[in-house]
Amino acid sequence: MRTQTVRLADKVESGAGVKAVSRWTKGRWNAPVVGYLFIAPWLLGFLILQLWPIIQSFYLSFTDFSLLEPARWIGMKNYRDISHDRLFFNSLKVTFLYVATSVPLKLLAALLVAMLLNRQIRGISFYRTIIYLPSLIGGSLAVAVLWRNIFGLNGFINHLVVLVGIAPKNWIGTPSTALGTLVLLTAWQFGSAMIIFLAGLKQIPAELYEAASVDGASPLRKFVSITLPMLSPVILFNLVMGIISAFQMFTSAFVVTNGGPINSTEMFALFLYNKAFGSLQMGYASALAWILLVIIGVATALNFLASKYWVFYETETGGRK
Repeated sequence: MRTQTVRLADKVESGAGVKAVSRWTKGRWNAPVVGYLFIAPWLLGFLILQLWPIIQSFYLSFTDFSLLEPARWIGMKNYRDISHDRLFFNSLKVTFLYVATSVPLKLLAALLVAMLLNRQIRGISFYRTIIYLPSLIGGSLAVAVLWRNIFGLNGFINHLVVLVGIAPKNWIGTPSTALGTLVLLTAWQFGSAMIIFLAGLKQIPAELYEAASVDGASPLRKFVSITLPMLSPVILFNLVMGIISAFQMFTSAFVVTNGGPINSTEMFALFLYNKAFGSLQMGYASALAWILLVIIGVATALNFLASKYWVFYETETGGRK
């Protein structure tokens, strides 16, 4: 065996081994080629089902296209018409109000519940599962229909308010309360954010709370000085994802209120849908889609720019990153 090893080493030194390895690799696929073959299904799906429609949408935003006739180039006319569309500005106002109320409420509910579930008590896994269940079916058509029935004139909520002496009310049929029902629906579906908060809470070292207890810190002081700073990256993530999701909210507004009453719940995505499939103004709707993309991009960028003032990252030295 030793003799064979010595002979092999001699061949490598003489260049014969290098030539043998070279001949062997020539008959094999190069590593980059193999990698591209593995991602080819996803890459083809992205190019055909995502990138190409995005390019087409950008082109159609400068055209007059009704699906019934070929697209006709009209330049910036769609964008000029949008700037004078009263319903467009109404949908913006409704959407921004919805985002400004539903996202903080959802994050607050998720964080509070996550802190309650971050305890070692009997049956805690069961409680976590039960609380997470609404998010498994969240955003579905069935939940939206259920919510419409609950807040309807003869719904469950009115049966409750009658018991305490309050007159029944058509919650989804009144402009002042219709949007609030959609905000509550979003806040009720806090399960995904709660799971992420719970994972973040488990990463906070227990030694920090023990040291704070020795110093006599109150629970509120621990929450403000330890929990919130250590959770700030998780809060940023949930905040950004929540804002993106809220700007695109469609199903609940479409099923529960259908934009009414008096356009008080006509979200941007619902307004876009009505233009595209109600009025068959595909070019106009494409322009709206690109405006929505810009709005979401700006909101996300602002969050990341502001994060340097309130988000703290733990480093090896324990400083701020």
